[in-house]
Amino acid sequence: MALIEFRQRTGWLFMAVTVGHVILISAQVTTKRGVPVLEAVTFGAFAEIQRAATSAVGGVREGWENYFALQQIRRENERLSGEVAQLRVNLQQERALAQESRSLQQLLELKSGVGLQSTSASVIGSAADPNFRSLTIDKGTLDGLRPDMAVISPQGVVGRVIIPTARASKVQLLIDRSAAAGVMLERSRVQGVATGVGTEDLEFGIQLEYLPGSADVKPGDRVVTSGTDGIYPKGFLIGEIESVARAAGAFSGIKIRPAVNFSTLETVLVVLNVPPLETGEDRPAPDEGR
Repeated sequence: MALIEFRQRTGWLFMAVTVGHVILISAQVTTKRGVPVLEAVTFGAFAEIQRAATSAVGGVREGWENYFALQQIRRENERLSGEVAQLRVNLQQERALAQESRSLQQLLELKSGVGLQSTSASVIGSAADPNFRSLTIDKGTLDGLRPDMAVISPQGVVGRVIIPTARASKVQLLIDRSAAAGVMLERSRVQGVATGVGTEDLEFGIQLEYLPGSADVKPGDRVVTSGTDGIYPKGFLIGEIESVARAAGAFSGIKIRPAVNFSTLETVLVVLNVPPLETGEDRPAPDEGR
């Protein structure tokens, strides 16, 4: 055991002496530029250590700076997102106000153009029953409203007042299955009765009835009020003929596309003075056959 330890110590001593000789020789030997080899090797080693340390420190500093930069960018993005959301809300409010202003302007133009005594009203509710089409407006008997007063909009006929209370009224829409109005075709002047269908299809919620089989009816014809029912003033638009069906020489079904979009009504006009009843030998009675 002592022999092995002696040999290990001798080996380590020999290695140390050898390294020392190499260092001494390197210190005496110079490169072509006159710099000792030992100094050149030492400088190169320390330079690599400095390079590694500098890279590590630089990476840590860059990562730290990037972290704070990202935090600042995140806060800025959150602030900008909040501003964009607020601007979108403001834009929606401005669009709503603009649309309301356009609706009121159209209503004012209609009121000044019809030459009838009328009052404007806002829609505050609608019926939930799909078979009974009605809406509620914010005007009532205190504002002069009475049953069977016509309700119109800039697009055309809406319906009639059926239940007025002191400060609100229920309006039966023209698409209700129990609604009817005396009408005529604007082109051919043929008269008939427009009746509500009462289905969920608001696009084709009116049909034309009580026309003679020889009547000149074509898709695209405009249907207007005839004034024969004592409720709706003459000449107001009901809609356009969408389709015409015949069976055995008679009309089996004439669909009218309403001029009014009943699902988007916000303001309407109530005609306060009942129009004079139009007379004529060929006018049909609105309730005939109903």
